[in-house]
Amino acid sequence: MATTTSRNKLRLRRHERVRQRMSGSAGRPRLSVFRSLHHIYAQLVDDATGSTLAAASTREKSIGGDLSSRKTVGAAEKVGTAIAERAKQRGITAVVFDRGGYKYHGRIKALADAARGAGLEF
Repeated sequence: MATTTSRNKLRLRRHERVRQRMSGSAGRPRLSVFRSLHHIYAQLVDDATGSTLAAASTREKSIGGDLSSRKTVGAAEKVGTAIAERAKQRGITAVVFDRGGYKYHGRIKALADAARGAGLEF
């Protein structure tokens, strides 16, 4: 009997493989991205203490409230600029980008480019 593996399990396997070599610190936190069918989330994580330093998502009224759709590239760009602004407020200028097992394409790439454009280095 052939077993099938879901796309999410395969993504989680890729994410675990990447996370073995990557970790965030207080000076250079990890910018972790999660993409669902309807929203996109980004957070800055200090893996040394296991704490979230800043977060942004399309579920927030200030980011996704005025968008016609929260699952577009434009929505991802707004989340990218928001997380970069929140990082600057905390004095963070450099991060390690964690794409979460997703391809660096589409919404993930748009979020990363917007964060870079707003001043984050990675």
